[in-house]
Parts: sequence; structure tokens; C-alpha cells
Amino acid sequence: MRGKKIIVLGFMGECPIGGVIWQHIHYLVGLQRLGHEVYYVEDTANYPYNPVTFDTTEDSSYAIQTLGKLANRFGFEGRWAYCARYKEPVITAGMDRDVLMALYKQADCALNICGSHELTEELASVRHLIYIESDPGVEQIKIDRGERDTIDYLRAHHHLFSFGENIGTPAFAVPAHDFTWLTTRQPVVTDLWCATDEASTPTSEALLSSICNWSTGFKKDIVWRDSNYAWSKSAAFLRFVEAPKRSGEPFELATDIDSELERHLFLKNDWKLLSPHNLSVDWVGYRDYIRNSKGEFTCTKDQYVQLNTGWFSDRSACYLAAGRPVITQETGFTVHYGGAGGLLSFSTMAEIVEAVSSVRADYRRHSRAALAIAREVFEAEKVLKSLLERAGV
Repeated sequence: MRGKKIIVLGFMGECPIGGVIWQHIHYLVGLQRLGHEVYYVEDTANYPYNPVTFDTTEDSSYAIQTLGKLANRFGFEGRWAYCARYKEPVITAGMDRDVLMALYKQADCALNICGSHELTEELASVRHLIYIESDPGVEQIKIDRGERDTIDYLRAHHHLFSFGENIGTPAFAVPAHDFTWLTTRQPVVTDLWCATDEASTPTSEALLSSICNWSTGFKKDIVWRDSNYAWSKSAAFLRFVEAPKRSGEPFELATDIDSELERHLFLKNDWKLLSPHNLSVDWVGYRDYIRNSKGEFTCTKDQYVQLNTGWFSDRSACYLAAGRPVITQETGFTVHYGGAGGLLSFSTMAEIVEAVSSVRADYRRHSRAALAIAREVFEAEKVLKSLLERAGV
């Protein structure tokens, strides 16, 4: 089969922080390794965020510089475009705008990562327009509530994929109506995280860690059938705040907690708190932080847990790829993979204590198992080959 001309529609210029950058790089490199001609495009009306100045403005210079550096590093130089539709006239960096418009007509498919792109007339004309949902539950609830904008937007795509392994099955309570959701997973290029057959052993000072946004307030909460489903992770972490003390070893969390009362609560329960700023700015530093950790301990958004979505974190997949065991809150994913060596789930404090004890007792076994899961379940070439085949590309 000849290589296809594939566009990755994303937002790593709009939001150029470590985790977002890696999420996109795995698609780009994975598709390249499958032999495809891969393009990265941001054709957006949204102002970009600058993680150095913390500003969101029409100044796109940081976004453009970042995309240029990434293109040179990961082999898509000459095949990227940042199109600022919030400017009049429209400004395009990377490929010329007429070349970009021609690409939309020539491409075999476009992956709309996280539904990041509004569908202009040009984008809607792409032969196979594929929606990749990373946050399951929200769109399905909007469909069930009959929200016309969401329904029309999703129908404009030829295929819908979701990280929610349980979407469209009896395990997920929200009706699919007449939408067909196909499952996919975050692709990870494992050798970018662990270049050998076995991960290096972390230092004795290494901790179970995680990286997260602390609170988005209530703006992304969603109500369905008289129940509120929260978006922020803060409530989940507060519920399990005693986990390090109960487990007998400190954990580390790279996040911004503004409340002094909450910070004090974490510190007295043997958490180490780290500013996430440097990890946001430096995508290499983000990777090094994960590699230098003992593993990940993390909690999960209420939306994913209560709806039993079967979701799994792209960041946690990176920990696995680095050979670092993951202890994470159950969302229904263990029906499909994990739940034992290398990837342990929990719903209660007792299960956290048991998981930490198991990792501590035989770290090498859990490290090997973590890397094996990454290669079996999340390896980019496997994930993306399956996605393209099921989309008929």
C-alpha cells in the first residue's frame, strides 16, 4: 500500500506546553514511521498562549517559533502551517496559504486532534475527516441533550474515534443515539521515552509523581440527568490526599495550588509540590521529569470515573513508555488492558496502599511490565495503523 498524504490538525502552537506537544508529536512521528507523507496544520481563529509570559494574545511569534523547531527536530520541516484566521488579512507561517488550500483538496485524510478545529469550508472538503476525541463523555452528553451545534459539528466528520473504550457499549450509560464511535488510544512512540529493551533504574530519591492542572473551577463541569460531573482533578486529589502518608512514602505533584490551606494539607500528608512552569515551557524537560520519576500516582477527573468511560491518560501512557509503573484511578479501562503488573488501578485508599506496596516490593518487575504494556497497547505504529484501517484510509 502506498503512503498516504495525511494532515494532523492540532493545537500545539496555540497551547505550546510539554504535555500537549508530546501528544501531537506521537501522531506525527508514528504516521511518518508507517510510511505516510505527514503534514501538521493549525488553521485557527483562537489566540495562542505563551507559556513564558502567561499571556494569550494575537502575537503568534512564540507559536510559530515553536512549530518551526519541532518540525526540524521531528522531520516535518516544510510540511507545516500555522494559519492565524484571527488576523485580517489572514497570516500564514510555514507553508504558503495557497499551498495549504491545495493540500486540503489533495490529502487522503485529516485527523482533527481533540476536535481542535472549527470546520471551515476548506477543511470540511478533506476526503476523510476524522475526529479524535480525547475527553469522552462531554460530547456524548451534548448529543443526548440534543445540542444542535455539537450534533452538526460531529456529523461533518466521516469517522468518530474516542479514547473512551466503553463509549457505545452497555458499560457506558450515555446513549450513542445514531452516532458510531470507534475506540482508539493515545499513540506513543516508545523509543522516544525508552530507547532500550529495559528502562533504567531510577535513583533512590525518585518519587511517584504526576503533572496536572489543579483546578479549572466549574466552567467545564457538565450536568446530565440531574447529576453534576466535575472536570477539575482537584476534588479527586483532595479525596485521596492522605495517600502518601498511608502508603509510607512521599509522592510528588507538579501543579499550581493557589490555596495555602490546600497546600498545607498536601505538605502535611507527605506530598512534595513542584511548580509545573518549567515542564510546561520545556518539552524535553517534561520528558526528563517523567523519566526521572519512580512512577506515576495520579487521580482522574470525576467525569471519566463516574461515567465509566474507559478513558486513559496520554501522560500516563508516557510514564509506561519510560518503563515507569502507573497507579491511577479506575475509569473502566482495566476491562481492556492493565490492572496488574506495571499498571495498577484504584477506587479506594486501601487499593492505593496495596498498589504502592506491590511496586515497592518488586520494582523491576513492574518497570518491565509497564514498558511491555506501552509497546503492546499504545505503540504509535500499532494504534495509528488500526485507526487508519478502520477509517478506510
